[in-house]
Amino acid sequence: MVRALYYKVKFIVVILSIFYMNIRSIDLNLLIYLDVLLKEKNVTRAAQQLGITQPALSNGLRRLREIFQDPLLIRTTDGMSPTERALVLQPKVRDLIEEVRTLIEPTQEFDPAQSRQVFRIMCSDYAEATLLPTLIQRMRQQAPHVILDCLTPSDVSYKDIEQGKVDMAINRFNELPGSFHQKTLWQDSFSCLINPEHPILKAFTLENYLLAQHIWVSKTGMGVGFGVNPEKSGGLGWIDQALEHIGKRRRITVFTRHYLMPALLSLNNELIATLPSRLARLQAERYKLVIEPPPFMIPNFELKMAWSPLLHHNRAHQWFRNLILKTAHMFT
Repeated sequence: MVRALYYKVKFIVVILSIFYMNIRSIDLNLLIYLDVLLKEKNVTRAAQQLGITQPALSNGLRRLREIFQDPLLIRTTDGMSPTERALVLQPKVRDLIEEVRTLIEPTQEFDPAQSRQVFRIMCSDYAEATLLPTLIQRMRQQAPHVILDCLTPSDVSYKDIEQGKVDMAINRFNELPGSFHQKTLWQDSFSCLINPEHPILKAFTLENYLLAQHIWVSKTGMGVGFGVNPEKSGGLGWIDQALEHIGKRRRITVFTRHYLMPALLSLNNELIATLPSRLARLQAERYKLVIEPPPFMIPNFELKMAWSPLLHHNRAHQWFRNLILKTAHMFT
């Protein structure tokens, strides 16, 4: 790692020499400025994040432009846009900062028993209901003073995670930014949660499933959600996409973003909730409901955890994600 860092620094020195710059006059903080500027694309927000004044950052940007002989960020109608050169530099600068951070970070071990650190975790209702109770129990045993701040997908953005403002995101992700680290916690299937008095239990066929009334529940994406369009089944998630694949469509009469709602609704109405199996089992036991496998094939999904490369080598974060992994493995 030290050798790789040496060659990267040497490469930068050579580039600066080409530009007839004196390496002793270069402030390495400028690389950090450039990294934040390219993420924020706004001088005011970048200065706030760095904890410096806007004029100081503007001066830093001027010096960066002189070093790289490129404007780097250009004002457009959409705000500040990076140049082609800046887009090439961005991943290289980020990698270099991360390696330097790894080298200079204190090497003392993280002591969970004494720590009072706050870990911020974004997780869906599904992850909160299935994983978190056991995770919190184990955390209390190993780190009694650590604080866990649980956020919903609507509370944060990918940028918040990338910048390390959120320690961990646990959810079902269709795609993630390439810079993120990720691990699969487990795979899950789908099950149907049904009131024991529902007449469909006499013949739980695909035909009767399609004639019944259904609860749609989903909130797995990032950012603030908006109302769904019942006419566009293709955008309603994996269950309805699986039905669309076989040319079928179910009748949804209730839309909700909370995984704890279907059991209550199923208990009092002739509704069917098709849910991840782990959650369905929990709710069936609690509310004395019946579980049936779906009368059609729905692909399994993966629950993943994802985190910023800025936190990857942090000792406290390493302990935290190892605890999550070990807790998840208890369910497999």
